[in-house]
Amino acid sequence: MERPEWMDRIVVEPKLRGGEPCIKGTRIPVSVIVGSIADGDPVNVLLNAYPSLTPEDIQAALKYAAEAVREGHLLPLAK
Repeated sequence: MERPEWMDRIVVEPKLRGGEPCIKGTRIPVSVIVGSIADGDPVNVLLNAYPSLTPEDIQAALKYAAEAVREGHLLPLAK
């Protein structure tokens, strides 16, 4: 089975932001990237705000989030 390409860019380390998934070599959480994209921020805004990010890092964060949703057990939101 082929290893998903996001695995080379996303790390989960207990001592780094409490184990929140982050871009490797940074303290930038996947949730910040995905949230910014969801809010409508263009990729170039993220790249300017976080100079250590690459377009490939952003793509990896989105792929990680998609896989997490696909594999996770989500609870319905309360109304």
